[in-house]
Formats: sequence, structure tokens, C-alpha cells
Amino acid sequence: MKFQKPLTWLIMPIIILSLFAAGMGLFYQSPGQPMAYKTLRGEQVTINRQGLYWFDTVSMAAQMQGNDVITLTVGLPLLIISTILAFRGSLRGRLLLTGTLGFFLYTYMSMSMLTAYNNLFLVYVCLFGMCLYAFILSMLSFDLADLPAHFSPNLPGKTMAGLMFLVGAFLTLAWLGRILPPLLQNSTPALENTTTLVIQAMDLVLIVPLAVLSGILLLKRSAWGYLLGSVFILKSITMGLGVSAMGINMALKGVPDSLGILVPFLTITMVNIWLAVVLLKCIDARPSTTGS
Repeated sequence: MKFQKPLTWLIMPIIILSLFAAGMGLFYQSPGQPMAYKTLRGEQVTINRQGLYWFDTVSMAAQMQGNDVITLTVGLPLLIISTILAFRGSLRGRLLLTGTLGFFLYTYMSMSMLTAYNNLFLVYVCLFGMCLYAFILSMLSFDLADLPAHFSPNLPGKTMAGLMFLVGAFLTLAWLGRILPPLLQNSTPALENTTTLVIQAMDLVLIVPLAVLSGILLLKRSAWGYLLGSVFILKSITMGLGVSAMGINMALKGVPDSLGILVPFLTITMVNIWLAVVLLKCIDARPSTTGS
């Protein structure tokens, strides 16, 4: 695999630091009781005042701990397994590794910018930076000229593209539905204790365009379509599981409207898992003559 040595030096600390960060988020305990708080914008929220996410709201802390669960139980095992497979020359392993790195990149980008400041801020920033460059190197490791030959003609490209368009449309409608009505009424959307809509900005700038572009290129049977489409499907599984775990944890914490988050993302995740299985079966593992 190209860039194996620098990827080794990046992935090893990603494994160690994400294990530490997610473990602290779940298991670090400190005494305290939730506290009602009125933000500068006049919004009534409940501050968690427990554990690592002391200064986050109860809702935000539940979401981050849900993501911590998926990081420990799904993300890290996938990262370790896919790294081993990728370094052995498996194309399936390299695609899975790139998609998993996309999950870690998204996770710690959001943690760096969204989580209320705590003692792990520099850990989040280090993970954000290392995941970014590991993801870039993993993307650059593919030989685009050779890549399409590894995919079976039976690959359900139209179905995959349709799911990508569906995810892009769902996120666009969901987030614009949250942003536009208050904007038109000259009011502010629910921000809890944050200053702006971080996740909405990330999704509308990164995820939605990626979904649409991947779908279009895949329909055209472009090499970039195969690569971006595969990475998007594999990355979406961990992201969907993360959001589903957030919704479950929010429901357990008594956060209202949590099922509104859980149901659509859980459905999308199940479809993504099925497509990922089909995708991996449609990859020809024969060694490439061009060194891919």
C-alpha cells in the first residue's frame, strides 16, 4: 500500500488517543447535578454538570457519549482490522480503512469545534489533524486508472447513487427546515449552549455535496465515482450508527424529540450496511498489474 509508513505513524496515535478520549467521555465521573441555565440568547437549557462533558447540555452530552460508544465498539475495531487488511494489500481493506478514517475525521472535527471546552481539547485537535492527513493519504493511495477494473458489472451503482441522493436530500431538508423558519421570522434557531450551528455547517458543506457528487460520478461509472461512492457508503455506516446511538442515549436521558433523530438515521444505517455488504462482494480482489 502506498504511504504505508506515514499512515502507520498516524493511525497508531489515532487508535491510542481516540481510545483515551472516548473512554474518558464514557467512564470519567465527577459529582454534580444538572442545572437549569439561560443562555445569552434567552434560551432555557439544562447544563449536564457531570463527567467530562460538564459544561455541555444534557442533550449534547448524551449525543457525545452515544458517539463515544460507537467509537469504542465499532470505530476502533474497524480501524484496526481495516488497517491490517489494507497493509496486506487488500483493496477491500483500503476502502474500509478510508471510510473508517472519514468517520474519525468527522467525529473529531466536530468534537474540536462543538464540545464545550474541557481538558481534552488538545486531544481532540490532535485527533482532528491526524485523521485529516491520514484520510488524505489513504485517498491518495488508490490508482484511479486501475480502480474501475476491480468492480464487478453487477455492482448496484444506481441503487448506491439513489441512496446517496436520498441522504443528501434528507440532510438538506432537515437542516434547512431548522434554519430557514427562524431566519424568516427574524429569530434564532435552537442553539442550546453553542454559539452557532456547527454540525449543520459541516453537513451542508461536506456531507451533502459529497453525497451528490459521489452519486453523479458513480452513475457515470467514473473512477472517482467508484472511490468516493465506496468511501461514502462505508463511512456512512459508522456515522449512522453514531447518530443512532446518540438518539438512543438522548431518549434514555429523557431528551424530547430524540426519536425524530433515531428513526430516519437507523433506517439509513440499515440500508447502508446492506449496500456495504453488496459493495464488498462486488470487488475483485485480484492483484493489480499497476500496483494498486
